Amino acid sequence: MAKAIRPIAAKRMESLPPYLFARISQARDRMRKEGVDVIDLGIGDPDLPTPSFIVQAMKRAVEDPAHHHYPTYEGMPALREAVARWYQKRFQVDLDPEREVLVLIGSKEGLAHLPIALVNPGDVTLVPSPGYPVYGVSTLMAGGEPYFMPLLKENRFLPRLNDIPAPVAEKAKIMFLNYPNNPTAATADAPFFEGVVEFASRWNTVVCHDAAYSEIAFDGYRPMSFLQADGGKDVGIEIHSLSKTCNMTGWRVGFAVGNRDVIDGLRRVKSNIDSGVFQAIQIAAIEALENYETHHSDTLGIYQRRRDLLAEGLREAGLEVQSCAATFYLWITVPKGFTSVEFATLLLSKTGIVLTPGNGFGEWGEGYIRAAFTRDENQIREAVRRLRQTTF
Repeated sequence: MAKAIRPIAAKRMESLPPYLFARISQARDRMRKEGVDVIDLGIGDPDLPTPSFIVQAMKRAVEDPAHHHYPTYEGMPALREAVARWYQKRFQVDLDPEREVLVLIGSKEGLAHLPIALVNPGDVTLVPSPGYPVYGVSTLMAGGEPYFMPLLKENRFLPRLNDIPAPVAEKAKIMFLNYPNNPTAATADAPFFEGVVEFASRWNTVVCHDAAYSEIAFDGYRPMSFLQADGGKDVGIEIHSLSKTCNMTGWRVGFAVGNRDVIDGLRRVKSNIDSGVFQAIQIAAIEALENYETHHSDTLGIYQRRRDLLAEGLREAGLEVQSCAATFYLWITVPKGFTSVEFATLLLSKTGIVLTPGNGFGEWGEGYIRAAFTRDENQIREAVRRLRQTTF
């Protein structure tokens, strides 16, 4: 019998933290095994089903043998054309489907692969803190160094670009941005994006705008695309997903659009690493984009009622909650005397409610916790009831 080996991990693995949401899931599952009625407001996975017309399109496509082969690396021409039409209709942005649109296996995949295309060892990426962990982790995997831009309440959770030291800016290959923002629910306007274009042009930095939440917005607010800013397409790309827009998190389909040289670099990486999105899923994605307005207003109505119910309950429980015009997250200030982890742990043990510690999104998330209103109103009402009965 062969002796079992003891594989030695690559040194790059030493710099990677445990994935935040995996740890949260483990804690949740442990409590449930102990018989606790856990209400999970920790992870932003929509509980609403994928609209039936998208599911039906997928079923029809799965039965067609033409889709049972390797797909094209860059995505079906029909889907890239649908993306371009959707961008023109939604944002009035013109895109060349051939060179300015690339289909992704979900937005996370594109965000993770971009530094491989652009970052050399020793290069810097500009990463928001708090922010989606993949921005920094993908930089480390590519041998780069993330420079964390603080998102502070006093600056509406927007980075202060003028605070980035010139020696850092000179080495910055990518600036990651994400508005509407996860986890803070902050939004960005045209003057901010115009300043980003100016910064990127000055320092020859590629902007990667993660727009995963652009379609989850309330009270008549319509988030803009970074590419709508004058010169946006000259300096960067935008990455989008149908996960939140169409309740398709498990389907894994998204797209990158914008600067054709950046898109080409990302395409070259993907062609060597993956084999594209199953074509039946792409057919369903076309259906989703072409019939986007059929279901979207109903989804937003559900989320807005949940937001109002949860935000009111949190405030009545004595917690400070940031305003939320978009995303399905509430960013909550931790009471004095607690760290983010301590307060999230206290809530889990005393109420059975899972919330996400803010420091899991980076150093500047300390002092906050995040709640996702991706559970039905009955669960949210029960969570509110438990919070009101709890002393902190």
